[in-house]
Amino acid sequence: MISDWLSDAYLWTKSLHVISVIAWMAGLFYLPRLYVHHSEQTKAGTEMDSVFQMMEFKLLKLIMNPSMIATWVFGLLLVLTPGIVDWSAIWPYTKGAAVLAMTWFHMWLAAHRKDFVEGDFKLSGRTYRWMNELPTVLMIVIVVSVIVRF
Repeated sequence: MISDWLSDAYLWTKSLHVISVIAWMAGLFYLPRLYVHHSEQTKAGTEMDSVFQMMEFKLLKLIMNPSMIATWVFGLLLVLTPGIVDWSAIWPYTKGAAVLAMTWFHMWLAAHRKDFVEGDFKLSGRTYRWMNELPTVLMIVIVVSVIVRF
């Protein structure tokens, strides 16, 4: 039965979820910093612009996207594991809302990468610096929700 398999695989699923989250968070912290420097240190069409675009593309497509997908897959498997989530508590909902917000932020970053590709530096380095704080706030909500389980 699937619930038996999920229970037996719980520690592996949890480990893979944490590994995926760490990789995803690393990208969510680093990509906005790249955008800060991209918008402040270069102009469209320059060699440095091409270097930043390559770094941003590889970070997003080779690290962030796969780790976000893995985070979601292993997270959903944990949610389906019997006895892991107490749905009468508040924490699953605060964590879920924060994960949805984190996913929105990921998509926001991906959309802004396209701006750089088009040579349209729409936002300032200061804006990207401020947005860089969002994953930290969301991470705090997620960690406190899961560990404190209020």
